[in-house]
Amino acid sequence: MRSRFTAYTIGGYGQYLVDTWHPAYVRGNTANSLSLKTHDWQNLQILQSGQQGNRGGVEFVADFIDSKGELQRHHEVSVFERHKGRWYYTDGRVQVRPVNQAQG
Repeated sequence: MRSRFTAYTIGGYGQYLVDTWHPAYVRGNTANSLSLKTHDWQNLQILQSGQQGNRGGVEFVADFIDSKGELQRHHEVSVFERHKGRWYYTDGRVQVRPVNQAQG
């Protein structure tokens, strides 16, 4: 999870993101599109994580500055699956709000 956040933060690591995304869920995302740095990510806070067998989850918040210079908060509950000893991102429930509206 942290390595995927870092890939988004730095930009240019779309192939890594594709390689760590479960193929059944990649939904047309490409290494080229995922390599583009679209946000200025500021921080990552893991709220909770857990695992049950070959499924795991991570709830996190990450703040970023959008293209208009506004501070936004990305809140996600991500789902991961382990296949042949390796973890893959499948999908997640996402909410994005301006930081001044994200409290609570």
